[in-house]
Amino acid sequence: MICVYIDELTPCLVNNATGEIVETEVIRCTRASFLRKYNKTTDWYTNWEDLLEENEIYAVVIKGSVDIQGLVAVRKDDNMKSAFITWMVAAPHNNPDKLGDIPKRYNGVGGHLFAIAAQRSSEWGYDGAICGFAANRKLMEHYCDVFGAEEICMLHDYQIFVPEIEARKIMEVYDYEWTNERI
Repeated sequence: MICVYIDELTPCLVNNATGEIVETEVIRCTRASFLRKYNKTTDWYTNWEDLLEENEIYAVVIKGSVDIQGLVAVRKDDNMKSAFITWMVAAPHNNPDKLGDIPKRYNGVGGHLFAIAAQRSSEWGYDGAICGFAANRKLMEHYCDVFGAEEICMLHDYQIFVPEIEARKIMEVYDYEWTNERI
């Protein structure tokens, strides 16, 4: 389920309180013991440790830290010739649906997570194409407007597909480092 808003297309994250640009890294999450604390009870929508068996899980973090700003679970989808986004969420402190009237900490998280999925798609030989299920109609239409995603609604009412050309445009915006570190 894709549950992020694309608030800003920015090469790095933007601190909402200061306007400061904050550099990011991508870390692969491979340990269930680490992911155990990212669950429904702690406002991460799903139990992330349960996703490890069938997905690769990546975190957007503040450079030099393990301060997670968002998570994405992706897997190869040979039928769609794309990376399938199983789950994608911003950290609760970056998620307007979880914060109410409290301002979120950073802008740019959602776009980063889409760029990670597109990058994995490229590495798997799918030229950046990505697909998944938006959480609702409003988000599906949002991704169509912002990224040029297509509504395909074959397996789910809010299924989207981001074609190769549009996915490459997403990847071109973001400037983050992939680390060899695993948590």
